[in-house]
Amino acid sequence: MKTKIIRDYIAITLGCFFLAAGVSVFLIDARIIPGGVTGLAISINYLTHNAVSVGLIIWLINLPLYLWGLKILGKQFGFRTFYGFTVSSIFIDLLRGNIPGLEFIHPKNLPALQNMLQNDFLIFVIAGAVLVGIGLGIVFKFRGTTGGADIIAAIGQKKLGLKPGNIFMFMDFFVVSLGGMVIQYMQISPDKPAITLVVYSFILLFGSAKLVDTIIDGFNYANSAVIISNEYEAISEAIIDKLSRGATALHGRGLYTKKEREILYTIVLRKEVSLLIETVKEIDPNAFIIVNNVHEVLGQGFRPRL
Repeated sequence: MKTKIIRDYIAITLGCFFLAAGVSVFLIDARIIPGGVTGLAISINYLTHNAVSVGLIIWLINLPLYLWGLKILGKQFGFRTFYGFTVSSIFIDLLRGNIPGLEFIHPKNLPALQNMLQNDFLIFVIAGAVLVGIGLGIVFKFRGTTGGADIIAAIGQKKLGLKPGNIFMFMDFFVVSLGGMVIQYMQISPDKPAITLVVYSFILLFGSAKLVDTIIDGFNYANSAVIISNEYEAISEAIIDKLSRGATALHGRGLYTKKEREILYTIVLRKEVSLLIETVKEIDPNAFIIVNNVHEVLGQGFRPRL
């Protein structure tokens, strides 16, 4: 168990580094707003003429959101969330040369990257999007999160019954649009119109989201699970309480044992599969679990496939 936790945190750290590299080395200098808290932080950084670093702004925005999430949702947003947004914030400032004593670290100034920014802008943006998508995919795959929109979406779902997908869509649209207005107002990209950069930003969001899905679970965004266990009552309660998911009990009979029992069937997001298996095994180490890919889920708590 301890080895698994260490492995998870190493993977989350690696994912945060990829995410930070995509943001700090590529997107900030390209004037591309990635949406969410990161996009909001970049806009604030532009408005303050770089007086406050992007990583620090991200951390300062995430901290009250994290405390709010703990109060409303409890342990759902535990230490992994704090670790995720803290480490990614540190990496972003580290790679921007904004950490005192480590100013010599500034890969964004490499001649090859500067040449790509000037002469191959589209490739430059795609590289940033790929790094962001890979980073987020790794973080989510190992049950981490970078906070921000994830916390707001979870609170909105619990308190107001709003669909997380709609919250993400609204926040990203608002942040990217705000970023475009900031770029226009500050005149920080004279060679490219703000509307062009906004379009690039929306393409970035779409591409990164698809890459996240691929990294986590191929081309499937949800999974179904069949659970056979004598502890089905405790497992069903844990699925409802810990994962905030529903479950259906199907009456069945083992042809080998000739025993009748309830068989649980549930649908979870791809990033919740690890938590589901861990939860079931904590209750019944001998439980029989079958996990299948799901092409599409239509119903409360799940977004339709695009």
